[in-house]
Amino acid sequence: MLEEIKLNAVYTTKETQNLLKISSSTVKRLLKKGILRANKVGGQYRIWGKEIIRLISPELEYRSGKAYMKLKNKFVNVINKW
Repeated sequence: MLEEIKLNAVYTTKETQNLLKISSSTVKRLLKKGILRANKVGGQYRIWGKEIIRLISPELEYRSGKAYMKLKNKFVNVINKW
């Protein structure tokens, strides 16, 4: 059964390992190299769901960033006209 990765959920390294079906050493390596970004809380890593999605789907991140910039520019233009 596939689990849904929630954008705003926070996952432990063990949960991330299970979601991605990779070993714990691979998760540690991804964190150490900065490929998978996380925050350290109480000596343990916490990983946002959006970071996991970014890792497995960089195209999705690129498209959402592009859409964000388009919307931002539209609002900047409206504000500048005031």
